[in-house]
Amino acid sequence: MIHQKWETNKTIRELTCVHTDAKKYMVNRALTEGNTYPLKNETDEFYFVIDNTGKIGGYYKEYFKG
Repeated sequence: MIHQKWETNKTIRELTCVHTDAKKYMVNRALTEGNTYPLKNETDEFYFVIDNTGKIGGYYKEYFKG
């Protein structure tokens, strides 16, 4: 189960949150616009970053630039 080690893996790169205007979910509780987050893993659709809660969260790529 590779996802259990993501928090301790090296950071791939840093991403900056560009917006938190989510249509369906409350993203603004876990991300802050303008903050930089360490990227731990990514898929075709999602970035997995350590968010404001201090845990790994998966978010659509549209929320970030980097």
